[in-house]
Amino acid sequence: MSLGAIGAFLVVLLVVFVVGNLWFHFVEGVLERIKGVFRGRREPPAWHPLPPEQEDDK
Repeated sequence: MSLGAIGAFLVVLLVVFVVGNLWFHFVEGVLERIKGVFRGRREPPAWHPLPPEQEDDK
């Protein structure tokens, strides 16, 4: 395999990576807008809220 063929292969891999990354961000943006339409603009709930503290009556 010549050096030119290896370079061409690496360029193709780079192009595939860049296009895949752009496609991912495009799809994520579209999904976020769709979620925003259905959910409204309120703040999302906490991921793991702490349980309420119980006070000791002593």
